[in-house]
Amino acid sequence: MKLLVVEDEPKTGAYLKQGLTEAGFITDLASDGVDGIHLALAEDYDLLVLDIMLPGIDGWQVLQAIRRSGKDLPVLILTARDDVDDRVKGLDAGADDYLVKPFAFSELLARIRTLLRRGKTRESEWVSVADLELDLLRRRVTRGGRRIDLTAKEFALLELLLRRQGEVLPRSLIASQVWDMNFDSDTNVIEVAIRRLRAKVDDGFDVKLIRTVRGMGYVIERTEAE
Repeated sequence: MKLLVVEDEPKTGAYLKQGLTEAGFITDLASDGVDGIHLALAEDYDLLVLDIMLPGIDGWQVLQAIRRSGKDLPVLILTARDDVDDRVKGLDAGADDYLVKPFAFSELLARIRTLLRRGKTRESEWVSVADLELDLLRRRVTRGGRRIDLTAKEFALLELLLRRQGEVLPRSLIASQVWDMNFDSDTNVIEVAIRRLRAKVDDGFDVKLIRTVRGMGYVIERTEAE
């Protein structure tokens, strides 16, 4: 799970990033509203922890920008403003939860996990292209009704490709989303993973689904039989 924290107070931001990372989440930190909006719209996060009192563009504007974009991102507002009117304003603006500072980290973590569970129930249980299907709840993959066994990383890679099927995904995006690392042109880990995934998903089938776009990246889509 990947979270974004938008918090301008350095100590609080560092505390949240460290605590959430230790709790098992990949956590990015933005210190102002401009960076918060950019990251929220450019990256794929599972949840946003958002402070309201930010310099320049405040949290209300960040929330409005995200909701106007149509992105279905759960948002937990974390702020020192505890007026009832502020809570109502936040929920009406599209926030999913509202936690007042000071707070117990255990409560923050519980609220985050509740929102993430709620979000999972809204997602489709299946992702597919042609005769290839992923059962996201049971973590099972089949093609043409035949079971395909994948490693955890192979499953994550295939899920990413399928969720963005038809879109050419650059190696840098795959590296950050699946391996949580910056892309290093000297490593062939992505090429090796794609090759192994192709061997399991495409070999033995007339229609090939995973395609390399030279100089750009990889895409999964239905193609004509060769």
